Amino acid sequence: MAEIDRWDFRPGHEKHGYWVEMVQTWGGCISGEGAGKSTQIERLKQRLGELAQPALVTREPGGSPHAEEIRAFILGGHAKHLGPFAEALLFAAARIDHLDKTIVPALKRGTHVLCDRFADSTRAYQGSAGNIDKVLIDQLERMTLRGVKPDLTFILDLPAETGLARARERQAGRGEGADRFEGEAASFHHSLRQAFLSIARAEPKRCVVINADQEPGEVEAAIWAALRERLPQLAQNRLSDNALRPLDVA
Repeated sequence: MAEIDRWDFRPGHEKHGYWVEMVQTWGGCISGEGAGKSTQIERLKQRLGELAQPALVTREPGGSPHAEEIRAFILGGHAKHLGPFAEALLFAAARIDHLDKTIVPALKRGTHVLCDRFADSTRAYQGSAGNIDKVLIDQLERMTLRGVKPDLTFILDLPAETGLARARERQAGRGEGADRFEGEAASFHHSLRQAFLSIARAEPKRCVVINADQEPGEVEAAIWAALRERLPQLAQNRLSDNALRPLDVA
């Protein structure tokens, strides 16, 4: 019960920050250049900083010390032979630590959270693309999240072929090899894209699909326009208004 209380957003334990997730429908756990999620998260953080809106950038898998250890294990390919469900369990363990140590404390102290991937990635990678039964994924998510979800999720969308070409270009430029997921066959990435788009259709109030086949500045502008519409308080100058009121949590 004590662990659940640490995630309690009832009166007296209010959430004072917003939580924005960003995912992409291509590649692995590291994005390409320019229009990729990591670049766009940093641009969003800069915009918020100009409005005196404090923001913490974090990532999944990872985002806390123990979660980063699990990240290295998974992306190193050490869990692949165990199968998609074992990987989903490892991601869930990392996610619990990430929530407990990083995300929830930040939201409670009034810092906005910009997260590079979250639970939607488990639904897409291990669920749809990994062929794990949806009921199992739902049960695992329910036990892991306990009702805590991002306020807004941006899904940066590209055709699989375009996204994979970007990933290969990045790898060549940096002398890197493919990670655990970038090395999968093209059919895996086609399934991945459809899985993310299906999530967007199922949860339109939370998810916004952004066309990432544009110049980085255009992608950035589309993200900011959607944020201003969906979370207008976050797009205001914090110093010109009263302190943020406690936020309602669904």
